[in-house]
Amino acid sequence: MNRKTFVSMLLAGLLLLAGCGQDGGQEKSGDLLSRIREKGEITVAMEGTWAPWTYHDESDKLVGYDVEVAQRIAEKLGVRATFVEGEFDGLLAGLEAGRYDIMVNGVGVDEERSRKYDFSDPYAYDRTAVIVKNDNADITTLEDLAGKHTANTITSTYAKLAEQYGADVTGVDDLNQTFELLFSGRIDATLNAEVSYYDYLKAHPDADIRIACLAPESTLIAIPVPKGEAALVSAINDALAELHADGTLSELSMKYFGMDISKE
Repeated sequence: MNRKTFVSMLLAGLLLLAGCGQDGGQEKSGDLLSRIREKGEITVAMEGTWAPWTYHDESDKLVGYDVEVAQRIAEKLGVRATFVEGEFDGLLAGLEAGRYDIMVNGVGVDEERSRKYDFSDPYAYDRTAVIVKNDNADITTLEDLAGKHTANTITSTYAKLAEQYGADVTGVDDLNQTFELLFSGRIDATLNAEVSYYDYLKAHPDADIRIACLAPESTLIAIPVPKGEAALVSAINDALAELHADGTLSELSMKYFGMDISKE
């Protein structure tokens, strides 16, 4: 075989491999909505430990506001919802890696996340509460977090807000661990959803905690979707619009939070 023939064959082989790679990439990054409808199932990531958003009831059934929101969306898409539970930080990483189709877990929209994921329209509005022990008189504003110790899942909007105001944030897996650190005196405060605070207090009326202050602006809660899946985002937005219009989101909000968080 002469050199010219060898080079021609090598180039042809490289072009063939490139073509295969492109086809494989199209199969992987193609229309996620079509694949969801084809298999009749949408894989939904959530914690399962953050009441009343996603948690297990007395019979160990997965329930919560986000569970029902996800189920209603799946119904609108004509598929069933299959839930996968895990730690918050790992779920976001799994969504980015394509292990889940969507994440429905009270996810707040921020600039950093918007660079990694596309988001649906907001379906809830969350006020962030700074939670302290009753005898803590040092924290009355967000500015008082400077130099204090807090705890949250490390990629949460709550952790980012605490760091923004100068707090030293300890990473935890879930809300229960956060309160354990607070009660033991290992942290000064924690930031979390106002509605989650009241839900915890309802289950633990003697808990030695209070809200020191609230963030001035609500956090937009939406559904993150892998980047580039515009058809899926559009279908979710259509479903959410219908759930807003027929009062379903308001009804679910009252059921789980005792207040309507579906409107700003």
